[in-house]
Amino acid sequence: MNNGMVNVPIPANEPILEYRPGSQERKRIKSRLSELKGQQLDIPIIIGGREVRNGELAECCMPHNHKHVLAHYHKAGQKEVNMAIDAALAARPEWAAMSWDARAAVFLKAAELLSTTYRDTLNAATMLGQSKTIHQAEIDSACELIDFWRFNPHYMQMIYHQQPQSSRGCWNMVEHRSLEGFVFAVTPFNFTSIAGNLPTSPAMMGNVVIWKPASSAVYSAYHIMEVLKIAGLPDGVINMVPGPGGAVGNPVMASPHLAGIHFTGSTPVFQNMWRTVGNNIEKYKTYPRIVGETGGKDFVFVHPSANSEEVITALVRGAFEYQGQKCSAASRGYIPESLWSTMRESLVETLKRVKMGDPEDFTNFMGAIIDRSAYNTITDYIKFAADSPEAEIVAGGNYSDSKGFFIEPTIILTNNPRFKTMKEEIFGPVLTIYIYADKEYEQALTLCDSTSPYALTGSIFAQDRNAINKARQILVNAAGNFYINDKPTGAVVGQQPFGGSRASGTNDKAGSMINLQRWVSPRTIKEKFVPPTDFTYPFMSEK
Repeated sequence: MNNGMVNVPIPANEPILEYRPGSQERKRIKSRLSELKGQQLDIPIIIGGREVRNGELAECCMPHNHKHVLAHYHKAGQKEVNMAIDAALAARPEWAAMSWDARAAVFLKAAELLSTTYRDTLNAATMLGQSKTIHQAEIDSACELIDFWRFNPHYMQMIYHQQPQSSRGCWNMVEHRSLEGFVFAVTPFNFTSIAGNLPTSPAMMGNVVIWKPASSAVYSAYHIMEVLKIAGLPDGVINMVPGPGGAVGNPVMASPHLAGIHFTGSTPVFQNMWRTVGNNIEKYKTYPRIVGETGGKDFVFVHPSANSEEVITALVRGAFEYQGQKCSAASRGYIPESLWSTMRESLVETLKRVKMGDPEDFTNFMGAIIDRSAYNTITDYIKFAADSPEAEIVAGGNYSDSKGFFIEPTIILTNNPRFKTMKEEIFGPVLTIYIYADKEYEQALTLCDSTSPYALTGSIFAQDRNAINKARQILVNAAGNFYINDKPTGAVVGQQPFGGSRASGTNDKAGSMINLQRWVSPRTIKEKFVPPTDFTYPFMSEK
């Protein structure tokens, strides 16, 4: 038993390595990429710490070279999901009863392992399996995940430190219990850090977890499980069950022990999960906590006072880094007439310098789209714009799937502010721009606020402070993460807690204490030191 009032180490954001030519980190990652490419893994379902192989196989392929198979993974079905639920519930009593500092130590160790020994492995796995450049992998699968595992124990301590006042003669306290049951973590392909955070943040608070990683990111998910195992995470606390959505989700959602959902993915899937919880509500032992971050139709709004070069850089980085496959990616732009006349040519010329290809070529700015389904969806939008009289493709618009799923960074110009590609999430390297009259700044802000059902990220570019204030006012509900003179991507743990509302999710802010509080159930305790021995009160006296 720990009889000390311990403090977790004060967290600081992990430094970003630059991988410059000739650097040691560049040599190491090149070597690790070569090693992983030369292997073909057999990835099991992981239940109660055991490797389960059922022979129902699927492939992990490189998006930029889809004929190259990195691994085969075993797909979970109802049998394996039920096994995982049983294993999680069996692990729950001991894990929930473990002192919070002991739980924190597991993830602090995982952060240190990732910062050192396993940094190259997880970065290389993310580059190969999800077609990220080294910079995009470094800020994601290394730095952000390390930050989650260092900052979350700090936030956990802050939650436990919150205690009520006590009056004379009694002692009041609050216990922050883990949820009664298991948490279902469903993670996306696009961020390895999200894949690592969604199962571990509830686990850190004493919960047990069933984790379904995205089928297109099982490769990096498996390496996360390896790090957690070496860090000392007890068997059964997190159970990895990759597989088709229905095959995994249906038995999970039917379990009376479902206590929470931690989700990042598409809006329709999340809404369906919420609907299923509602339909099953009488079956559950407790009301499940539902936390989700879903889609986005993120904007860059430009005022006439903005600096054009700053806007162009923000548009290129915000819209096309990681092929636009970020929930926060800039997908629509509002530019005043007075700036567009000079910006258009510069923007198009800048895009001509953007290289796309294999992430192992460090001169490339972009890689490939994650899989064929996403490729087909994105190219359908480009075809729609190319055939529409309301739109013009001013840059890019070409694509090929002969070797990898490559789509050029594409800019669509529309004269219809409610054009299809201004409203709907595309999740690819496609930016649609609408030009507004300078004198209609406020009307255009209102248009931006009302066009899309999403409200995840957005930014305003302006030098005029009154214009900035007006944008903050009108767009107050349009983005959960709002940026001033910066691109709408790149939230940092501990600096910009991330999440949006409306159709973009529950806005429970990953990377903050807000999110961790969703994974505990407080119990208030009052101890009376000297209880009364007479039921009467002074007012009851006759005189």
